[in-house]
Amino acid sequence: MELTSQYETFGISREVAALGKETEESLRDRFAAIDETAEYNQLKVIAAMQKNRVSDIHFAGTTGYGYNDLGRETLERVYADVFRTEDALVRPQIVCGTHALYTALAGNLRPGDELLSPVGKPYDTLEEVIGIRPSNGSLKEYGITYRQVDLKEDGSFDYEGIRAAINERTRLVTIQRSKGYATRPTLSVDQIGELIAFVKSVKPGVLCMVDNCYGEFVERVEPGERGADMVVGSLIKNPGGGLAPIGGYIAGTKECIENAAYRLGSPGLGREVGASLGVSQSLFQGLFLAPTVVAGALKGAIFAASLYERLGFSVSPAAAEPRHDIIQAVTFGKPEGVIAFCQGIQAAAPVDSFVTPEPWDMPGYDSQVIMAAGAFVQGSSIELSADGPIKPPYSVFFQGGLTWYHAKLGVLMSLQKVYEAGLIREF
Repeated sequence: MELTSQYETFGISREVAALGKETEESLRDRFAAIDETAEYNQLKVIAAMQKNRVSDIHFAGTTGYGYNDLGRETLERVYADVFRTEDALVRPQIVCGTHALYTALAGNLRPGDELLSPVGKPYDTLEEVIGIRPSNGSLKEYGITYRQVDLKEDGSFDYEGIRAAINERTRLVTIQRSKGYATRPTLSVDQIGELIAFVKSVKPGVLCMVDNCYGEFVERVEPGERGADMVVGSLIKNPGGGLAPIGGYIAGTKECIENAAYRLGSPGLGREVGASLGVSQSLFQGLFLAPTVVAGALKGAIFAASLYERLGFSVSPAAAEPRHDIIQAVTFGKPEGVIAFCQGIQAAAPVDSFVTPEPWDMPGYDSQVIMAAGAFVQGSSIELSADGPIKPPYSVFFQGGLTWYHAKLGVLMSLQKVYEAGLIREF
């Protein structure tokens, strides 16, 4: 059976498949560059595993308190080497990226301190963590204040505004690398490094934390190599490689990691407890696969940008722009576009493809949100997924795909659904 006929079995028309093939052929040079970065990062991960003498003994699980868990301790040394930091905390007890960020923030801030975001409003789920929206147990309830400086209209840093915002109470600066539910540019590692250098020139003792979600292994360097005191992310995104069933990481200075560990566990216990419960092999093997998996997701993002840009939709990043995370935003200007796109992604899934996603009142968000993800791991957004808030400008955020071929199928299915919804007149 020819390839086009195989796509037709999924309901993809020959016109959509032909446009996809033409677009893919135009991206060969971009894809080759992505593969080179993946190769570089693959060697970096292998070198870290070899340096720390990873053995099958490290895959054995522990229970209860988890004292003397060799696999856990070795994995954390591997992460520290991969992310070029002094130390790392990598635990299945960190249940998501928001939890990892909260642990890092709450562990290193004290009553009377102020938290500063120099890149505008953070991702929606952090609003309740900080106390921008009231919530039980927020940092605000513990006497930690918050201030932010918005980016300029062109997406650049407002350095004078940042200088004016830093004061005697500023203890920690949080820098969100990815765009979240915004259309601002994602920050490159070099841009983050320049911002960190500026912040520390104004107040040398301030801590700089980078929300690294969706950015791991997209470039050849990570924020820890550019001065970040903490680099934080989720294992069911890039670094878990699609195999990690749960978990998060915080990589950074020894002092910051120790403080975060005491917040994750309890005072007096810190990082000494926390059983691995048999997931160690998945965490090691997921990290090993991560550079290649991220490469496939990046190809899917660029493919989506190129297709939808050709058809007249606003996309961020633009098709030809450099990439600093795996997320691709497409703006439809109406909710029907967001819903149709997500339904196409769901229809391409290996799991729950028969489900039709609909907007709903999801905890942690200030509007209805639609999410599409037929994943092997619940909520894993390194797997093929798409989501978006049902509010203006009605943008959908696409990411993931454990293989390039699955990402490609998802993008073509989304285009088919958008076409069938009457949002595209002709190709």
